[in-house]
Amino acid sequence: MMDAPARSRAISLEVNGEQIEMEVQARRLLVHFIRDDLGLTGTHVGCDTGNCGACTIHLDGEPVKSCMALAVQADGAKIRTVEGLAAEGELTPLQQAFNTHHALQCGYCTPGMLMSATALLERTPHPTEEEVRYALQGNLCRCTGYVNIVEAVIAVGGSA
Repeated sequence: MMDAPARSRAISLEVNGEQIEMEVQARRLLVHFIRDDLGLTGTHVGCDTGNCGACTIHLDGEPVKSCMALAVQADGAKIRTVEGLAAEGELTPLQQAFNTHHALQCGYCTPGMLMSATALLERTPHPTEEEVRYALQGNLCRCTGYVNIVEAVIAVGGSA
């Protein structure tokens, strides 16, 4: 007779610089772990299919749609959420640029956009418009038309 699969598992990971050890259900999505178990509600739940990008976080430095990963898959990883961007409450230059360039309207896509754009700027400090658009193509925005978002990212990167 086969053993039943484990219903929960202990995981250990770093979230925004804080070490976390917690028991999670084996089937728990990473986005729900972040929002419901850790209380970090800046990561939004959008489509639950990986299409909208509202749930984008950094997993070991790479942008990942957290609705497409299980919490147990993050065991041993370093996660950064939108709450982890601002150091000591000071907005990052990118967050400031989103405000200055009116790159947020309803704000629903903003956390995912910020996380994707941050990953781009960490890899490519001076991206072209084409590189910005490519990096953000997995994030949907229904309010801004993307123009102001792209302008904000380019303003931070200093490439025109």
